[in-house]
Amino acid sequence: MPKVVDHQERREVIARALWRVVDQHGWTKATMREVASEAGVSLGHVQHYFASRAGLLTFAMEFAAGQTADRVARGLAALDQPPHPRDVLRLVLVEMLPLGPDARASSRMSAAYVLEALHDPALREQASLGLRDGRAMVAQLVREAIAQGRIAPDRDPDVETDLLLALTGFTPLLELEVIEPQAALAAIDQHLDRLFAGGP
Repeated sequence: MPKVVDHQERREVIARALWRVVDQHGWTKATMREVASEAGVSLGHVQHYFASRAGLLTFAMEFAAGQTADRVARGLAALDQPPHPRDVLRLVLVEMLPLGPDARASSRMSAAYVLEALHDPALREQASLGLRDGRAMVAQLVREAIAQGRIAPDRDPDVETDLLLALTGFTPLLELEVIEPQAALAAIDQHLDRLFAGGP
C-alpha cells in the first residue's frame, strides 16, 4: 500500500527550517538552499512546495500566525472563565513580544516579512491585511471592555487600540537587550492598570 504523503506537514517542516535560519542567521542568509539544508531535504524538494522565496516566507508567516493563535488559545483556556478583558489583552500583547523561543522566532520572521513587503507589492498587500486583522481583533477587545464598563466610556477605542499596539514596539529593545523582559512586562501592566482604572 503506497505511503500517504502529508503535504501540509512537509510544508510546515520547511517553514520551521526557515524560522531557524532567520532566527539564527537573519533573513539575508535565508536562501532556498540554506533552508533545504536546515530542513534536511534537497533544494528540489523545497522548490517542489515553494516556487519562490517570497512564497516560502508568506507560508512561514501564515504558519507562525497560526502557532501564535494556538499559544493565545492555550493561554486563554488557563485564565478564569469568563476571562477579564485586561487579562486577555495582556496575554495577546505578551505573545506579540519575543519572550519565548517560538515567540522570538515568530517575531524575527515578522520583521523579515515586513521588510520584504516594503518592496514587494503582493507581499505588502498581504502583510497589511494581516496587520489590519490583528488591529481589528485588539480594537474589538477594547470596545467590548468599554461596553462592559471595564474601561471608562469616554475613552476613544481607536486611540486606546493604537496605544496598546504601540507597546509591541518593545520588540527591538528586547532583541537588542536594551531593556529586560521584566521592564517590558512592567510597562504593559502599568498601562493596562491605567486603562482599566475604575472598572470592576
